[in-house]
Amino acid sequence: MLLQTPICDFGTPAPDFDLATPDGTRHSRDDLMGEAGLLVVFMCNHCPYVIGVIDRLVADIKTLQANGFGVACIMSNDYRDYPADAPDKMAAFAQKHGLSAPYLVDENQRVGRAYGAVCTPDFFGYDANGGLQYRGRLDSAGMGDATNRVPELIEAMSAVKETDHGPQDQTPSMGCSIKWR
Repeated sequence: MLLQTPICDFGTPAPDFDLATPDGTRHSRDDLMGEAGLLVVFMCNHCPYVIGVIDRLVADIKTLQANGFGVACIMSNDYRDYPADAPDKMAAFAQKHGLSAPYLVDENQRVGRAYGAVCTPDFFGYDANGGLQYRGRLDSAGMGDATNRVPELIEAMSAVKETDHGPQDQTPSMGCSIKWR
């Protein structure tokens, strides 16, 4: 089912989290917060929307990290019903695509619910004070098509770093629904 994210509720604080990667390494919101802010990406392995943008997403994550942003990728799907998203497959997916941000397992789905995650991918961009400034899409390119790409996420997060505010006009992200228990 294709879903779109709601509009950005500017200034909403980033919910706290303490999650682990598939190998058990723990990460919290505060540990991952960068000097410029934090990007939280809800994603999974099996979603065709994530698969279609993964190379661009990995490149954008590296750009944001180089510009002082922390990044957390979180998988909130019920992997018991969707085994392609199981932790061992998450680790392989992250390695295959060169994901430089921790790919975290939201085992009980509390973090996805706290953030109000709707779909995969779903982007939450926070300023250095932890206030929400971006709730849009990765870019304007179609799935798998980087031609004529407008990097909406990069532009928005650059504005956040420079002005502490995200753009007023944001195009909702769209993708597969989070697979809730």
